Amino acid sequence: MRNQLGPKWLPFWQGRFPGQLPQNIEYPDVLDRDRFELEGNELIVVDLGHTDTDDTTGLFVPSVGLVVAGDAVYNEVHLYLAESSAEGRREWLAALDKIESLGPREVVAGHKRPGNDDSPRHIEQTRRYIRDFEQVLGKTRTTQELYETMRGLYPDRVNPGALWSSARALRP
Repeated sequence: MRNQLGPKWLPFWQGRFPGQLPQNIEYPDVLDRDRFELEGNELIVVDLGHTDTDDTTGLFVPSVGLVVAGDAVYNEVHLYLAESSAEGRREWLAALDKIESLGPREVVAGHKRPGNDDSPRHIEQTRRYIRDFEQVLGKTRTTQELYETMRGLYPDRVNPGALWSSARALRP
């Protein structure tokens, strides 16, 4: 979190949320273990590695079959792939496999269209989007072409700005 909100990234976020961020950011303490208990339920921190950024984690609550997937799973939102190299996208796919292997009944996505359900099917939909992006990236030559092709494949997803950022970063 310090890496994502520290001096390197703070101007990026301040530009997107002018006047909305505190002057002094309080960071949570790092856990010294990978599990803890809350109201009698064990919560397990799951290291997911690179997804839409480095060092993504999720939270698994086995007693209720819940995964809070953070930025690993998107729910009807264009993925932010601007920080993902080909290796990063492979790591993201591995993170999705890891989440799926937990056998969740509910998956809370870090980026979600308001009102959508928390079905585990969003794991596969995120996986498919990454694979489609990889194929389109290999077949297109311009930012605009990459953007338009992905918009054509996923016309109903929200936040096309994330797709535009991704296209600009990976097909300049």
